[in-house]
Amino acid sequence: MSIAVADIGLIGLAVMGQNLILNMNDNGFTVCAYNRTVSKVDHFLANEAKGTNIVGAHSIEEFCKKLKRPRKVMMLVKAGQAVDDFIDQVLPFLEKGDIIIDGGNSHFPDTIRRTKELEAKGFLFVGCGVSGGEEGARYGPSMMPGGSKAAWPHVKPIFQAIAAKVDGEPCCDWVGETGAGHYVKMVHNGIEYGDMQMICEAYHILKEALGLTADELGDIFTEWNQGELDSYLIEITRDILKFKDTDGSALVEHIKDTAGQ
Repeated sequence: MSIAVADIGLIGLAVMGQNLILNMNDNGFTVCAYNRTVSKVDHFLANEAKGTNIVGAHSIEEFCKKLKRPRKVMMLVKAGQAVDDFIDQVLPFLEKGDIIIDGGNSHFPDTIRRTKELEAKGFLFVGCGVSGGEEGARYGPSMMPGGSKAAWPHVKPIFQAIAAKVDGEPCCDWVGETGAGHYVKMVHNGIEYGDMQMICEAYHILKEALGLTADELGDIFTEWNQGELDSYLIEITRDILKFKDTDGSALVEHIKDTAGQ
């Protein structure tokens, strides 16, 4: 019989999931890790999580048994059907008042539906936007939790500890009911993609109309990143433009102008 040792459990050991677990461990929380491909759990425990307090589970039942009540089950899996499938798998091993957290990029109407369905069964549900990519997950993401308000006091200490801090304030607070967290993440993504579009258009005009080289463009983005445009996106654009291929030419010129999604 497994004893409840973990403060929170996380399902999904892709890079984001692994980094979030390591971040939680750094902040003094015991995490139980689970992945559908169970060999990934063993690999994670033997490598990235070696020497930490992180524990693993080889079945959903074992995973749930290792969680302190109210159980906090966080999923970082592909949005859509996978989220519903994992909810169905964990529910038989949970008790009323336990908390399920979806940290993926779910569409907010799905989060509204899941919150209502789970609350009707006596469970609590949190839909949480997570921003900052792999590095953010490891050292401090921006987090946007919403859903069942009663869940917030239980997840607040963990989320605010692992979130990025600005002037000592955590980049994480309760944003509202049902799908509010994922709605805020959607707006956040829209603003970010708008920023990226503007950067692309500025690059295009400077390159095609003024005929500037990648090095010259890199210098311009370096200058921009020292003023009011200072940001992560301007910074990585600068770094990409300055990056050299093995033959010394600008790597950016060898990358196709296509995107997968």
